[in-house]
Amino acid sequence: MSDPTHTGYARTLGAMSGASPGIEPATSASIGGSADAPSSGGKRVLLAKPRGYCAGVDRAVIAVEKALELYGPPVYVRKEIVHNRHVVDTLRERGVIFVEETSEVPEGALVVFSAHGVSPAVHTEAEQRGLRTIDATCPLVTKVHKEVNRFARDDYDIMLIGHEGHEEVEGTSGEAPDRVQLVDTAGDVDKVAVRDPSKVVWLSQTTLSVDETMERVDQLRERFPNIADPPSDDICYATSNRQVAVKAMAAECDLVLVVGSQNSSNSKRLVEVALQAGATAAHLVDFAREVDEAWLEGVRTVGVTSGASVPDVLVMELLEWLAERGWGDVQEVTTANEKIAFALPRELRGAGESKPSSVR
Repeated sequence: MSDPTHTGYARTLGAMSGASPGIEPATSASIGGSADAPSSGGKRVLLAKPRGYCAGVDRAVIAVEKALELYGPPVYVRKEIVHNRHVVDTLRERGVIFVEETSEVPEGALVVFSAHGVSPAVHTEAEQRGLRTIDATCPLVTKVHKEVNRFARDDYDIMLIGHEGHEEVEGTSGEAPDRVQLVDTAGDVDKVAVRDPSKVVWLSQTTLSVDETMERVDQLRERFPNIADPPSDDICYATSNRQVAVKAMAAECDLVLVVGSQNSSNSKRLVEVALQAGATAAHLVDFAREVDEAWLEGVRTVGVTSGASVPDVLVMELLEWLAERGWGDVQEVTTANEKIAFALPRELRGAGESKPSSVR
């Protein structure tokens, strides 16, 4: 195997200056608004773009909807298909049954694996129980799984930067549990043990903050100066793009509202990024009704964005809620235009044209 170390990778990831495949970067952070926007006494909303659904989430949600269309309810889904209350509740109303473990699915039934991915042990259990499966794992997560397998075959110790207990981390670690060590906190860096310091590589959960990831990488590099970088950026394009858009507007915002669920890693990171980039305050909400009006006291500029698993209808509802309270001037802050799309899981290909997702 060729040396996987890529000099400058960390600097590139930290600066996030390169465009991801399928992404058209804006030449600069452009702010667009309507000339017909009502006078708001200086109150305005900066609306981040890109925001909301990424290609992996869209693919996973459509996969469940397509399964319902083809096979009828019930369709079982292991874990939440994506981490968003509105999406999960809407699909549940349509006949989806969410379970924690594959063992809860009746033998012979249809089960969809979520966008976060599962370990080989889960696939094996499903096969042993005669389950019909549809794998909606995001292709970018699958890429990290393949990286784990590649480095495990070459006898590397793998440092996986991620959050303990997150479904994606569990699935990725399960690809080579005897080679993967989770690095969540700074304390974890001190605890890891390797067999050969010259054969160590770091990989990461796809939905982390870029800054948070690089902090852990720097700490790992202090212990293991020869630690190898991943062959490509593990943090997904959508996570990176949404963080860049928030950074572009945060310093101008008295308040940033991030639409997303509490169990959504990438949504929670957007709150952290907003605060680190200069926003006076930032909060995570699932719905407009969760906004505390006290947060708006003394606020002139509100920033609005949403996590990669959030349908845009929830953002539109928040904008309407803000407009009713005087924040009707909406200016979009554009840092990139996303063009990427993923094919449906192979189990659903050739099953007819997919309708646009109704969970929007």
